[in-house]
Amino acid sequence: MKIRPIALIGVVFAIPLVAAGCGDDSSTTALTKAEFVKQGNAICKAGNKEIDREFEKFAEDHKLAQNKPPTNAQLEEAAEEFLLPSVSRQIDEVRALGAPEGQEDAVEAFLDNAEAEVEAIEEDPGKLN
Repeated sequence: MKIRPIALIGVVFAIPLVAAGCGDDSSTTALTKAEFVKQGNAICKAGNKEIDREFEKFAEDHKLAQNKPPTNAQLEEAAEEFLLPSVSRQIDEVRALGAPEGQEDAVEAFLDNAEAEVEAIEEDPGKLN
C-alpha cells in the first residue's frame, strides 16, 4: 500500500534550488554550490525514505485504505509521531552544512521558511490535506 503525505515534503524540500556551503568558521573550507546540493539532496533523500517507511507502517497499523486519504486525526498523529520530527532533522542537517560565501541570506531564508512551514503544520496538521 502506498499512501504518502506528499504536501509537506514538496513544501519543505526543494533543495536543488538552493545554493550554499559549509559554515562561517574561517578554519573550514566552504562547500561549492554543487557539493551543497549533492549533500542536501542526500539528506533529503534519506529523510524522505524514512518518512515513507514510517508512513507505510502507520498505514498498515491503522488499516488505511489505499484509495481513501487519511483523516485529519490520522494526519495529525502521523505528523506528530514521525513526519515533522523527520523534516525538522532534515532542516537541521541541511543548516549544519552552512552556506557558501555570498549565498548565506538565500540559504537562511529558505531554511527559515521551511521551519515556518513545519511550525504552521504543528499548529494545524489539517494543512497536510
